[in-house]
Amino acid sequence: MNTTFSIREATITDIPTIHRLAEAIWEPTYRAILSREQIDYMFEVIYTYEALEQQMQEGQRFVLLLDAAEPIGFAAYSMKDSSDAVYKLNKIYLLPSRQGEGLGNLLLTAVEERVKKAGARYLDLNVNKHNHAKAFYQRCGYQVLLEEDIPIGPYWMNDYVMRKALA
Repeated sequence: MNTTFSIREATITDIPTIHRLAEAIWEPTYRAILSREQIDYMFEVIYTYEALEQQMQEGQRFVLLLDAAEPIGFAAYSMKDSSDAVYKLNKIYLLPSRQGEGLGNLLLTAVEERVKKAGARYLDLNVNKHNHAKAFYQRCGYQVLLEEDIPIGPYWMNDYVMRKALA
C-alpha cells in the first residue's frame, strides 16, 4: 500500500470538500439501483452544506481519506446505542476511479479502530439490498442483522442492517 495515504478527522471547514466528493461519488454509486429522482432527492437531503453541518453538530464524526494531499474518499460514524456500545457507520465512499485498490478496506478499518477506542463493541451499517457493496462488507466480517425499509421523503431505502463485533 502506498505510504502517501492518510486519514484525518474532518471539521466544519471540510464541508465543501465532502460535498464535492459526494457530488462525484453519489450518482455513479446509486444509478443502477435508484431512480434519478430518488438520487437527486436524497443528495439534497444528505449532502447540502447545511445538512452536512447539522450532521456534524448532531454527533456524526467525519474522516477524510487523502492520497498525498488530494481527498479521495470519506466516511462518517456516530453512536447508535450507548447501552450496548453500538456505533453506526453512516457513510463510506470512495471516488469511483479509486475503487478496487483496497482503499475502502483502509477507510473502514480506520473507522473500526476509532470506534473501538471510543468503547464500541459493535459497528453497524446500512446497505441497500441491491448494492454490490454488501459483498465487500461481508468480506470485511459484517453479517446481516436484519432488514429495514426506511422512508426518506416520498421514497424508501430498502436496506440490510449489517453488524460486526469489534471485541
